[in-house]
Amino acid sequence: MQKLKMREIKAYVPAKNFDTSLAFYQDLGFEVVFSEDGYAHLKYAQCSFMLQEFYVADHTNNFMMHILVDDVGIWYEFIVSSGIAEKYQVRLTAIVEQPYGMRDFTLTDPSGVLWFIGQNMDTCDNA
Repeated sequence: MQKLKMREIKAYVPAKNFDTSLAFYQDLGFEVVFSEDGYAHLKYAQCSFMLQEFYVADHTNNFMMHILVDDVGIWYEFIVSSGIAEKYQVRLTAIVEQPYGMRDFTLTDPSGVLWFIGQNMDTCDNA
């Protein structure tokens, strides 16, 4: 039997207000690869997702994404110093050392999608 290959997996992230969410992700540093008719392909380095003009509160409020980064402190400081949380009136938590071996924090997007941004503690200089 031939081994099945996979090249990519991409989530479709909901947006209550598409233009606001698109601006939010661009402020975080995502590049818009394509955008048309309520869909946008957003990319940061080798990571990407689709933003879609779709909103159902029960779905969106239970939607979570995770970004694994090399240095969680640098990401946290970027978000704090950029004022993104205040600009979009979204929730940003402090960095926490988790029992599952990560240092992470959460950032909620303008629609309510919860993003975990974290680093494995075994790669932390100060862990």
